[in-house]
Amino acid sequence: MDVVSLDIPAVKIIRPRKFGDHRGFFSETYNRKAFEAAGIELDFVQDNQSLSAEPGTLRGLHFQTPPFAQDKLLRVVKGAVFDVAVDLRRGSPTYGRHVSAVVSAADWNQILVPVGFAHGFCTLEPDTEVIYKVTNYYSPAHDKGLAWDDPELGIAWPLPAGGPVLSDKDRLHPRLADLPAYF
Repeated sequence: MDVVSLDIPAVKIIRPRKFGDHRGFFSETYNRKAFEAAGIELDFVQDNQSLSAEPGTLRGLHFQTPPFAQDKLLRVVKGAVFDVAVDLRRGSPTYGRHVSAVVSAADWNQILVPVGFAHGFCTLEPDTEVIYKVTNYYSPAHDKGLAWDDPELGIAWPLPAGGPVLSDKDRLHPRLADLPAYF
């Protein structure tokens, strides 16, 4: 397993080993001992999966507040996403900054987004399927978001000409300047 930190070191790209032959392939996409050996000690409690039919489907930017904050380990099993993590940790030297990466089934990579970050992605291919593990259970009362199009964030989303496909909920999130200090 390869682990590479992005420009905000708490966010990491992980590439599990993949073994292939004439039948197909095998991969351990998560192994607690291997993650611990890489310095990642997390207790995942829930797996989630999403399907986005259209390219340009934007999900985010989402996070949960304490005591239900979540670390996320995301991988794409079909298609590709442009994945974004925004640092919401007040006092952090990278507060309000974001990192991004393409995560895809073809690249066989994953992204680890820790507690204290808003997370979202935009699909790059039709029928993209995403699976992610989280370290805390979903809590509707602690489910929050950050405006995906906040100009202060400066995220260069790779959107189609017609703009993103959004949920009603994702159209209403506050900007960073209006966000309480959750972390």
